[in-house]
Amino acid sequence: MKKEIHIFLTALMFFTRIPCPKWVNHDPEYLKLSSKYFSLVGIIVGSIGASVFYLSSLLFSIEISLLLSISATVYSTGAFHEDGFADVCDGFGGGWTKEKILLIMKDSRLGTYGTIGLFLLLALKFASLLKIETFYIPLVIIAGHSTSRFIATTLLYTHAYVRDTKDSKAKPAAKSMNLSSLIISGVWGILPLCFFKNPWVFICLIPMYLSKIFLANKFKKWIGGQTGDCAGAVQQLSEVIFYLTILALWKYIW
Repeated sequence: MKKEIHIFLTALMFFTRIPCPKWVNHDPEYLKLSSKYFSLVGIIVGSIGASVFYLSSLLFSIEISLLLSISATVYSTGAFHEDGFADVCDGFGGGWTKEKILLIMKDSRLGTYGTIGLFLLLALKFASLLKIETFYIPLVIIAGHSTSRFIATTLLYTHAYVRDTKDSKAKPAAKSMNLSSLIISGVWGILPLCFFKNPWVFICLIPMYLSKIFLANKFKKWIGGQTGDCAGAVQQLSEVIFYLTILALWKYIW
């Protein structure tokens, strides 16, 4: 039990800026196992965003509340996944060989593809959440963060890690995971969906996973597998897909 708590806190420390006890560190052994709690971290990050939205909505407009909510989730993770998404946009947008793509993705500077990609990504998050019934927005935010992180962990299960640089901080967490860890991630990832009154919400997992397949095929073709940045890109894209699918379900089924 103590070991599992340590693994969870390692995941919380690695994937967020939330303070953890001093005895928690980036131990490679625990970091390698931490991905199974990726979805649980998503619930926590989503809950932060949902809380900020709810409290802000008591004082401000829905638009301002959503911007504050998105800002809170970005801050709580240190833009960890947004950075991965931007790196993938730059790498696959400007690189034409495996070596060049990985080199660009490792570069800390933000390029044109990454800038445009981030702008469109955040704009889609804002615009889609804005159209959702206000009462459900907090739950949708939490579910979006948890399910998208589960989808990201499936990439770690199906595709091998390819970056071999020793200074890659994400390497232990981005390595392949076993089936039991994937199941644990899935349980936490899907849990928020159970609080929706309509079971049709589970349909969201289909287009989300299809978006993962689309990106995974591109990753496999160009670099032979995945990196931590690739997992971040899958998380961000599938989160947006979740919000858009919720909108579609609301319009035609709910």
